[in-house]
Amino acid sequence: MPRTFTAMAHDALAFLDALGLTEIDILGFSIGGFVAQELTLIRPQLVRRLVLAATGPGRRADARLDRDVFAHATRDEPGAENLLALFFERSETSVAKGREFVQRIFARIGDRDVDTTLKTRDAQLDAYTAWGIPDSSKLNRLAGIRQPALVANGDNHRMIPTKNSHLLADRLPDAQLKIYPDAGHGFLFQYPAAFAKEVEAFLA
Repeated sequence: MPRTFTAMAHDALAFLDALGLTEIDILGFSIGGFVAQELTLIRPQLVRRLVLAATGPGRRADARLDRDVFAHATRDEPGAENLLALFFERSETSVAKGREFVQRIFARIGDRDVDTTLKTRDAQLDAYTAWGIPDSSKLNRLAGIRQPALVANGDNHRMIPTKNSHLLADRLPDAQLKIYPDAGHGFLFQYPAAFAKEVEAFLA
């Protein structure tokens, strides 16, 4: 099981190669955004455009999860309240949207993805920690991502603070930034129609 985002990017590339794809648009959400950055740097000719949602660059100073976020993210059997705490703002409107999202998740009965394991969670935590070891010089790598990029986030993201989206948009050579109000990590679930419209316009 890969324990770095670079290794995860190589796994994704092997899958894309098996499909015979030679040009893609990629949307990376959360740690998927870390993988998307690595994939684009490794195989720049493959990627046409990329969307980086609720994510940030590596080697930043604020990568350590605070105690409350860590507790919610590492429950052996996480429930709806953990998801709400991690993905949505504390406001009444955001929590209400979060509860609608939870209902949508569990509405599907058949053909569901297999649940992830604790081993997978721990591998992701190792990758996240390594990705976040402070090293400001690593931010210079973002100059190598020359594809048009849409960077999006909620205005109060607790896991990967929103300032990292601003940092990404500032460091990427061709980026546009969209910040959604009264939202956090799950902004795209809180504003699904608006975000889908934004992505469609960007990819077009």
